[in-house]
Amino acid sequence: MKLFPLKSNRTARDASQPSLCDLEPGESARIVAVTSGNGIEQRLAEMGLTSGENVEVVRIAPLGDPIEIRIRGYHLSLRRSEAGLVHVSK
Repeated sequence: MKLFPLKSNRTARDASQPSLCDLEPGESARIVAVTSGNGIEQRLAEMGLTSGENVEVVRIAPLGDPIEIRIRGYHLSLRRSEAGLVHVSK
C-alpha cells in the first residue's frame, strides 16, 4: 500500500504564520487573517471567523477532519482545508 502525504493549503508566503490546523485541542489563539483565492473567506467571515477574534480548538476528529472550534461563544466545525485558511497568532 502506497501512502501519500496530506497536501497543505498554505503557500510559501504565509508558511511562517500558523493556521487553525497547527493548533492542538485546548489551545487558543487570535485570528490574524483569512486567506483564500476562491472566495471562501466571505463565508468564513459570515460564520464569525474575522481578524481579531479569539478562537479555541475544542476537538479534532480521529482522522483530522473536521476540526471543532469555539468562537464568539458557540461551537463550529470546519473542514481541515477551511481551517488551513484561518491564520492565527498564539
